[in-house]
Amino acid sequence: MASGFFAILDDIASLMDDVAVTSKIATQKTAGILGDDLAVNAEKATGFLSTRELPVLWAITKGSLINKLIIVPIALTLNVFFPIAIKVFLVLGGIYLAFEGAEKIVEYFFHRKKPGQEVIEEREEKNGDVEKTKIKSAIATDFILSIEIVIIALGAVLDRSLTIQIITVSVVSLFATIGVYGIVALIVRMDDAGYRLIQHAKDRGLLSKVGHILVKALPLVIKFLSVVGTIALILVSGGIFVHNIEFLHHFLPQLPSVAKEFAIGLAVGLIAVGLFAIGKKMFSPSGTAANH
Repeated sequence: MASGFFAILDDIASLMDDVAVTSKIATQKTAGILGDDLAVNAEKATGFLSTRELPVLWAITKGSLINKLIIVPIALTLNVFFPIAIKVFLVLGGIYLAFEGAEKIVEYFFHRKKPGQEVIEEREEKNGDVEKTKIKSAIATDFILSIEIVIIALGAVLDRSLTIQIITVSVVSLFATIGVYGIVALIVRMDDAGYRLIQHAKDRGLLSKVGHILVKALPLVIKFLSVVGTIALILVSGGIFVHNIEFLHHFLPQLPSVAKEFAIGLAVGLIAVGLFAIGKKMFSPSGTAANH
């Protein structure tokens, strides 16, 4: 009886050792996409009133966990019964990411904010409309990036047993959510930490200087993350197309992989933005009236 109990403990320890090794390998392979995930979600989780930053971030984090709970079992099931579907979903998700990235670029160059627009946005934010929209957008983007993370993690353990696949993918998914949004929380609260340091040091000495640096650095960090997040959206989408569409995989082999992925992601994104704009005009009430 005792020997059987210790045999079970030995099996569990062996399984945990295997999971630790596979999780490390899978995490290393997803490191790039996790960096992109951090940049994209940090940019989406900023720009709110100070009192709303953490509640908004918590709402996005809960949405991210729900995304993983949906994606992980579906990915494991499809991998067993219908593996081609994973590639189809990846490509469709890539189009969405490319659209989001290209839309930001188009808005920056062709739809600059006009005087008074910030006041209107502030009123909308008080009503909660902008906040809800940004949360939904962040969760939708997280869904696509989560698919990519889960698929890459799954690909790293395809030669292992189903039990190890399930545990490894689950561990990587949980780590991705907690790690990414934990770092994002630190970023968005940077200025509050700075203010507290200034107050604690009574605006004198080294701590006060560090506090002022943190306060002044936050807007720059947010702008930087906005740029990096947009580039990340384009690169991730381009990487999805290049690695999952055979023609694009062999297209322009002389180009560096990063340049090719960015160019393809941007091209697909601009096409998607153009088609969306045409569809919006065709099916909007004003467009319908104009046609009549």
